[in-house]
Amino acid sequence: MRIARFSIDGNVAFGAVEGDKPDELVLDIIKGIPYGTDFELSGVKVPLDKVKLLPPVIGHKIVAFGRNYADHAKELGNEIPDAPFAFFKPATSMIASGGEIQYPSFSSEVHHEAELAVVIGRMCREVPRERVKDVIFGYTCANDVTARDVQKREKQWARAKGFDTSCPLGPWVETDLDPSDLTIQLTVNGEQRQLGRTSEMIHSIEDLIVNITEAMTLLPGDVILTGTPAGVGPLTVGDEVAVTIEGIGTLTNKVVKRG
Repeated sequence: MRIARFSIDGNVAFGAVEGDKPDELVLDIIKGIPYGTDFELSGVKVPLDKVKLLPPVIGHKIVAFGRNYADHAKELGNEIPDAPFAFFKPATSMIASGGEIQYPSFSSEVHHEAELAVVIGRMCREVPRERVKDVIFGYTCANDVTARDVQKREKQWARAKGFDTSCPLGPWVETDLDPSDLTIQLTVNGEQRQLGRTSEMIHSIEDLIVNITEAMTLLPGDVILTGTPAGVGPLTVGDEVAVTIEGIGTLTNKVVKRG
């Protein structure tokens, strides 16, 4: 099931996306918040093109894992880590599909990074490997937008990875998906820049969730970014960048000047 979060007439809600043709998609409004428990559809339906999509999660934190594809680590001249390598992006970095990536004033080298995002469905800590699937709500597309020059210059990645609008997510969460071998691709202005498969991850989704929950509690709506395949590159003002993941959909954003 595809679960979107949206606003209409000043109200915010979740809805199940129904339909196959892009111009005929509708949302069946969900009663309440869908995380963690069985949820109920209201039967009240609105066309998708009549609402404003929001980031598809209400998350407290975004845990991102770097250098999780060997070719990407190599293209930036980095060693492949022996263990998962985590950093954070704040919730304020999230924007929806259709939202604008604001080019930060403190950088002159902003890069795209297409990623599969995992959405957590229930509070969890010290999750054993065999129970990882039980804590996952679903999956969505992400773009770990990075101020590459700042990342190289500063020892901490807080500004380089965490600036406002640096984490596009969407367009919705797919709850029924096998994430083990999906195509990930990214285009800029229609030109393909990245192409990879989730099967190329060094550390699996199970590895990542076991690793981070050894240290901290994850909450419903928290997001795990699983790393990017090779092909990262620059974005400039005016670019349209699109992340497409097999079985989920396409996340599209325009790059604008912050002002």
